Amino acid sequence: MSPTAERKRALDLNAKTILVTGATGSFGNAFVERLLHDHAPQSIRIFSRDELKQYDMQRKFADEDRLRYLIGDIRDRDRLVRATRGVDVIVHAAALKQVGACEYNPFEAVQTNVLGAENVVAAAIENEVPLTLALSTDKAVNPVNLYGATKLCEEKITVQGNAYAAGSPSRFACVRYGNVVGSRGSVVPLFKAQAETGVITITDDRMTRFWITLDGAVELVLNGLDRMSGGEVYIPKIPSARIGDIAEAVAPGCEQRIIGIRPGEKLHELLVTEDESRHTYETPETYVIMPEYASWELQRTDDMSAMEQGFRYASDNNPEWLSVEDLRAMAEGIKAAA
Repeated sequence: MSPTAERKRALDLNAKTILVTGATGSFGNAFVERLLHDHAPQSIRIFSRDELKQYDMQRKFADEDRLRYLIGDIRDRDRLVRATRGVDVIVHAAALKQVGACEYNPFEAVQTNVLGAENVVAAAIENEVPLTLALSTDKAVNPVNLYGATKLCEEKITVQGNAYAAGSPSRFACVRYGNVVGSRGSVVPLFKAQAETGVITITDDRMTRFWITLDGAVELVLNGLDRMSGGEVYIPKIPSARIGDIAEAVAPGCEQRIIGIRPGEKLHELLVTEDESRHTYETPETYVIMPEYASWELQRTDDMSAMEQGFRYASDNNPEWLSVEDLRAMAEGIKAAA
């Protein structure tokens, strides 16, 4: 089932102050647009370190006076503490995300993705922000590259933030999902650019990946904020796609040249492991990984059913697949990489 499945929410974001870290990225733009369209927040704080992207966003939302643009880096705890005063909800989307860049600059990846996550949790606790939801990735599951390892650390830091919060009203949870169609750095804009040469480079035609739209990612975050009591990792039920099918959908008729798997890549990705299945539950639209140990009170809703031990949710054993036609429709409107 798609994570965009409709269901009634109890979450009320009207008159709330929401801070989004990394808000000038692909997800942040889509999330802010949804908040402005479907809700009536008092203000949305755009927290990022790139003044040019903030300028572009100001032009995009030129008629919107509920946006506050805050230059800052999640590595700077003092700045985060100031930025999160009076905030009701934090959505933590800031990260260094390029696998190759993280491998080449490991200290930088750790400072942003690991220490930055710690700073977000600390600032939320200090200012008693009720809800904080962090974005994670399938690369965090049995990681084989530094990016994935740092996002695994982010998940652990965020979940255990509930223990550090103690008697505070602050609660923390995560969402974990796969590749986002058309996001910055996605293979779809790359293939569209390569199509102009007539040759598409593919690492391995056996490769499979989970795919989610930006709208689906936004819906997952909203559902997570609505459901969370603290400590959950929410995983959407999303389809898989074969890399060769993506190339055919985006660049039909082009030569597909196999170049081999790059360092830090997997043939297939995981969203839930066999070990995690022992404390994983299913809802109509998601899987929910609960913490194995929690010193705080956990809550389970009536629509959550325990998964069988040994359950494994991987991109190669997924019951739902995208066809070439599905992928072609999803790729429409996505611009080629510059």
